[in-house]
Parts: sequence; C-alpha cells; structure tokens
Amino acid sequence: MNLDERNIYLHDVALSEALASWHAALDAAGALATLPAETIPLAAALGRVTAAPVWAKISSPHYHAAAMDGYAVRAEETRGASESRPLLLRVGHRAYPLDTGDPLPPDTNAVIKIEDTHLVQLADGDYIEIIAAMPPWRYVRPMGEDMVATELVLPANHRIRPQDLGAIAGCGHTSVSVYRRPRVAILPTGTELVQPGADLKPGDIIEYNSLVLGALAEEAGAVVTRLPIERDVRGAIKTTVERALAEHDLVVVNAGSSAGSEDYTASIVAELGTLCVHGIAIRPGHPVILGVAGGKAIAGIPGFPVSAAMTFDLIVRPLLYRWQGQLPPELPKLQAVLTRKVLSPMGEDEFLRVALGRVGDRIVATPLASGSGVIMSLVKADGIVTIPRFSEGHHAGEMVTVDLLRSPRTIENTIVSIGSHDMTLDVLADLLQRRHPTLRLSSSHVGSVSGLLALQRNEAHFAGSHLLDEETGEYNLGYVQRLLAAEGVHGVLLGFVNRTQGLIVPKGNPKQLAAVDDLLREDVVFVNRQRGAGTRVLLDYVLKQRGINPRQIQGYERTEYTHLAVAAAVKSGAADTGLGILAAARALDLDFVPLFDERYDLIIPREHYESPLLQPLLALIRDPGAGFAAAVTALGGYGVAHMGQVLGEF
Repeated sequence: MNLDERNIYLHDVALSEALASWHAALDAAGALATLPAETIPLAAALGRVTAAPVWAKISSPHYHAAAMDGYAVRAEETRGASESRPLLLRVGHRAYPLDTGDPLPPDTNAVIKIEDTHLVQLADGDYIEIIAAMPPWRYVRPMGEDMVATELVLPANHRIRPQDLGAIAGCGHTSVSVYRRPRVAILPTGTELVQPGADLKPGDIIEYNSLVLGALAEEAGAVVTRLPIERDVRGAIKTTVERALAEHDLVVVNAGSSAGSEDYTASIVAELGTLCVHGIAIRPGHPVILGVAGGKAIAGIPGFPVSAAMTFDLIVRPLLYRWQGQLPPELPKLQAVLTRKVLSPMGEDEFLRVALGRVGDRIVATPLASGSGVIMSLVKADGIVTIPRFSEGHHAGEMVTVDLLRSPRTIENTIVSIGSHDMTLDVLADLLQRRHPTLRLSSSHVGSVSGLLALQRNEAHFAGSHLLDEETGEYNLGYVQRLLAAEGVHGVLLGFVNRTQGLIVPKGNPKQLAAVDDLLREDVVFVNRQRGAGTRVLLDYVLKQRGINPRQIQGYERTEYTHLAVAAAVKSGAADTGLGILAAARALDLDFVPLFDERYDLIIPREHYESPLLQPLLALIRDPGAGFAAAVTALGGYGVAHMGQVLGEF
C-alpha cells in the first residue's frame, strides 16, 4: 500500500477552527444553506420546520359565535333589567336560543347564559325573564377573535408543535411548506465488525455505533440510511461512499479515521473531494475527518463508541439543525461540586462525563470512566463538564458548570451511593425505579475506604462497605469510627447482606485452585482489586496472617474496580483467578472456590438516614414483601439475616 493511501493525520486543530474550515468549504459548495422546501399534509407535519411563513387564509372564527349555551339578544334591548324590575324578552323575536359555537343571528350582539334566564310561558308565546342588563359582545367570540385573515400565524424556521397544527388548520390550510429532512447515510467499516445477535468469536466486535449515530440524527430530524458493514477494503469503501453521496446530503463513515494500516477514510475523502479537517483537539474523539465531496458533506467519525457518539453530537448534529433553519437545542446548565481531582491534557477540549445528585445543600458531580470505548459512561452520565483545552483540569471540591443530559428534577430525586461494588445495588436500583418511578439510585464504585471518605466530605447519601478491622476482626465499625465519627459525621451501620468471598476460576477449575496459598504458584496469574476496596483489605489481611509477601503473587498489582470486572478478566483468560463474590462468578458462568464469609453494610449519615428522600429505599430493603431479599438470595452466595437492621451507630 502506498503511504498516501493511509490515513495520516494532517494536524489537530481547535474545535472552532475545524468547524469554521468545514462550514466554509460547505458554503463554497452550496451545501451549507437550508435544504429545499416541500409541501406536506398537516398530519405529517409534527416536528417539521416551516420553510415559509404561514398566513391565515380565513379568520377564525369566521363568524360571530356564541361562547355559551343561551339566548342571543341585542344588548341595547336589555337595558333597565334588574332583580326588582325583571325584563321579559320573547323567544324567537327578541331572544334567540343557541348552543355554544352557533352563529349569532343578524342584529344580535350578546349572549345571555341559559342559567341566567327563567323561561315564562304566556298566551302569545314563550318568554325569557332576565334580571340584569347585558353589555355588547358579552359571551360572544367575534369573528377573527383567534386569527384574522392575512394575519401571520407562524414564521419561517419554526418547528411545528401539536398546537401549531391546530392553528394552521384553523386558518384554512390543509398542508404546509417545510424544509426537506436531511438525508444521512451511516457507513460502519471494519473487518472485525459483526451484527448484533451474531455468534461471537474472539476478535469480533458488535456493530452498534450505526444504531446510536442514526438515532442521534433522527432526533435532529434526519432521514437515516444505515448501510451494511463494509470490510476494511479501500476500493469497496470508496465505492460505497460514492454511491451514498449521490443520494444523501451527508455521509458518515464510522471508524477508519485514525492512522492505522486499514484506516482509509481521509485519503478517500481527499480523492473524492476536499479534505478540510483531519484531527481535532478534543477528547474524546480527536481523530475526526471532515470534508466535502460532490457538493455533499462527509464526516469520518472515530470507531470507539463514546468518541463516535460525542463527536457526532458535537460536530454533525448542529449541521443537521442548520439545514432545517434551526439552532441545536440548548442543554440546561447547573453548578456542581466535583468529587475528585480531574487531570486533563493541555491542548485539548475535554468533555468529562459525570453522575449528579443533590447531597445536602449542593449538587455533587462524580466523574465517570473516561475511556472512549466505555459506552456505559454515556448511559450513566447525567451531564457533561467541558474542560477548556488550555486548562490542566479541576481540583476536588471545585465548582464546575455542567451541561445536563437529564432533567433537573431527576437530579433532585437521585440517591447517591459511593463505595464498594456489590451486584445487589443494581438489583435495588431496578426495584426502586419500578416501585417509585420518580426516584433513582446512582452508584459509583470506588471501594469501601473511598466511599467512607466521600461520606466524610458529604458527597454521597450512603456508602457500601465491607472493611475488616485487622485489630478487632470486626467489619466496618472501626473504620467508620476513625474516618467518620472522629471527623464529626454520625449515623448508622445498616445491615445489608452477608456474602461469600472466594476465588473466581474458569469453568472446571483447570488449575485446581483451592486456597490463597495457591496464588503463589508460578503458573497462576491473579487479578486484584484496587487499593481501598474491601476485598483488597480482606486479601491483605489474610496474606499478612499467613506471612505471604504480596509481591510473590503474579498479577497482584493489576487491579479492577468491580467484582464483575474481575470475573470478566478470568472469563477472557487474562487472569487465572481473582478474589470476588459468588454472584459475579455465576453471572459470567464461571466456577467459584468459597474461602471467606463477610458482612457488607450500608453506612448512612444520620441526616440522610432520616431524610424523606431515602425512606422509600429503606422501606424496600426492610419489607420482605417487596421482593428485594428474595431477589438477592436468588443471586447466590448471599445471606439476608441482617438486612435492614441497625447493627451499630457512630
């Protein structure tokens, strides 16, 4: 392959410079203006954008209409009526019965409500008796009260809402002129990609970026074509791109935007048209390609799912709105306190995903995993913190501005848990939201010690902990006394679960591991938990008791943050074993060697334990009829004898 066929970076440019360059090229090609107009029936117009103003063809109402059931009268003929001198008006001559919406008879200009009249039958006909005079146009909708013929009903560049449909129809139209929806083709590339549901083998990657990117485009009003996966063959990719350009306003090539041996997007764009940008100083997502070919827009989006979603949202979606005469929706913002220090590389705008919740009198923002391949960081994210490209990051406790991805009400109704990982918290979160749809439990897994420190800083409502005190052999209370009570934080130790810790091993336990001493074998590779995790504390306690030097264990320094991550390492073959819980082994169909029984408690400061926000959660934990205890038991390796009991106070 020739060097110029590879995707060699031009240079990283600032986001604003990249957008300016791309938009200038699109403008020169006539591809930046709003899309052509089309006329569609009103029934299909919801959410579309008007390409021209809508003027009223007729007035609404187009006649003087009764606003009440009653009698139409001439207001002048009701003068003098009072309780002491009731006035009689003959029905059919001076008073005309009508229903709401009926046209007023000629020469009438007011309506008397039926409940304000008394029907009197005399020899010469029926009369109504009234006891009050009526001003002109009382209880009448005059012609044009709503809209007057030739009045502006909707301007151009207006996104049509349900109420707008009624106004357009009410002023005499059956159709409306709107901008054509942008046509977007999304081309996933990569020999390693397979469709969702395919039988997987090592090296296969499920292709779901086209689902995510397509949904983002559809939310912005586009018509999306998700093209079949194209293997890493340059000629085939080029041919598919050419065909897609002929029928679409924008072609998005997903993956192939870096500088690897099978990354062809940049050279294809340059060959077909103009390569404007290759590399933007943003994180995640800097290997972005922007160009123009055949008078159409083309974008190369990174293959990592977080990079793909965030760069599409940041760079491509605004163009889709612009083509429809709109600005992108502006996300609501709020101020939050960052729970830990965040370092950011100089020279790149970084978009940090955070989880949010109100703890006490402030909103706390907990940074989520920053990896470009961690799609769950977007699923769990409540907001985005933008770190400017010439900033080195933020300190813990610093106030930051957050662009919200969820409603402020959701943030206010979020229960924040920071501490040790346990699968039962996910079960509890699901049950809470099913029983109380307005509430949400957000858990961050940082280890038991870090969870207690978060409580010390008032950054969470509770923390899960299973810290074994080496001096007393007791769980949690010693650590809580030292880290919380000594710092003025008081609360309760709520019994949650007892669980079995042991060695997670491959199916069949091929290396016949049976005890902690087996970790010293040269043929055994171990995967550990991070410092401060209760499982790590337990392991170190046992190693110290047995006089084992941790450095003798191959893999002791490699760490994961959850029991499931340890199980995944064993499942993948990256490790032979790791210390974890039975439920994690079962979840990934692995075997388990039980070694220790431990207590996992919820540590809850008093102010939160007594707060209205936590009461539904505590009720679910304590009520056997709620089904939580039964669901936990079904996971395996758990005991629930102390669930919901206050085991201690601090």
